[in-house]
Amino acid sequence: MKQLLLIGIGPGNPRQITVEAIDALNRAQVFFVLDKGAVKDELLQLRKNILEHYIRQPGFRVVQVDDPRRAEAASDYVGAVHDWHQQRAALYARLLETELAEGECGAFLLWGEPTLYDSTLRILDLVQARGVAFELEVIPGISSVQALAARHRIPLNRIGEPLTVLPGRRLPEQAQIDNLVVMLDGGCAFADLDDPALHIYWGAYLGSADEILISGPLQQVKALILEQRAQARARKGWIMDTYLLRRPL
Repeated sequence: MKQLLLIGIGPGNPRQITVEAIDALNRAQVFFVLDKGAVKDELLQLRKNILEHYIRQPGFRVVQVDDPRRAEAASDYVGAVHDWHQQRAALYARLLETELAEGECGAFLLWGEPTLYDSTLRILDLVQARGVAFELEVIPGISSVQALAARHRIPLNRIGEPLTVLPGRRLPEQAQIDNLVVMLDGGCAFADLDDPALHIYWGAYLGSADEILISGPLQQVKALILEQRAQARARKGWIMDTYLLRRPL
């Protein structure tokens, strides 16, 4: 039986990879790497650096393929994501059938935590529905949410209070914000909030040499966040950021 590992590699700092993840890296013979284009070549290189740094035995293979593009401007967001997942499922099925032999172990290196705002598990369900057989193991990683709280030196939860985690496109739907983490906010939804009581803890490129951290009352610092974010994205060509919105008790 073919084996497949989904290995969480954290939000950007190679030192945040767990011992379990290092052991998993050394079990795999084939690593599948998605190329997202020249703009994000830095992310691709970081994965390769991780392999070179942590794998103790020679002979592993890296299979690098172009990542299908999602229709960014589609009016039907959910439909566009489903179409994108089907494209990825077709690609993954081909890779597992042609690049991984029976008895071999393959792996995907996934940013952060494989079970939090990552689509690979759902896509692999589609792959299995296509009749491709493999045994799957998930190795957890440190999420950007955990890294954000650690870098700002704050607990994620408060006593007896829930923590909500959602994507940026769902932020405008929130009638009340008390303790809420936002991920995947390419549109900077926080900039439209005018609640004077809210504080924000924001971080970009968490754990990397380019890390940016800003915190304070939202109305006082959101212009600075927008400025720093725009400058960083123009400089690097991409950005990964996460933030927590909190109403003081």
